[in-house]
Amino acid sequence: MPDCNIPFKLYIDAWQDGLWEALNQVQNIDDKPTEGPVCYISRQRKPTEGRYVSREIESLCLVWGPEKLNYYLNRSDFEVITDSNAVKYLCNMKTPNEHMFRWQIAIQEYRGNMTIVHKSGNIHKNADGLSKWSLANNLQNPA
Repeated sequence: MPDCNIPFKLYIDAWQDGLWEALNQVQNIDDKPTEGPVCYISRQRKPTEGRYVSREIESLCLVWGPEKLNYYLNRSDFEVITDSNAVKYLCNMKTPNEHMFRWQIAIQEYRGNMTIVHKSGNIHKNADGLSKWSLANNLQNPA
């Protein structure tokens, strides 16, 4: 059972056709810290997002996930784990374009509770695995 008094971990990843996120939490089970899933969320990219460049797609994950998981993350501390440096770029961007400016505003309510952690793709398995799994199971994808 999730405990909003214990920090969460939000693993995020984007791929060509969608966004994937895994919300985890470390809890003591039999006096041993154990990380386990709270929930997984995903969605396809919208047609208007089809022209986004990589950093915009990855940044979109940072906006979309906390919005959808607000029930858990509102007023809770959490780490965002990503394999993209673009997420930090969104937070520190000095002259954003119009939609990235709106995204900066959207994540403001989480800035005091959120820490962004970069992990390379081979270490970032949770959400990264979900994105690769969807490609392998897409009937239109010959892979």
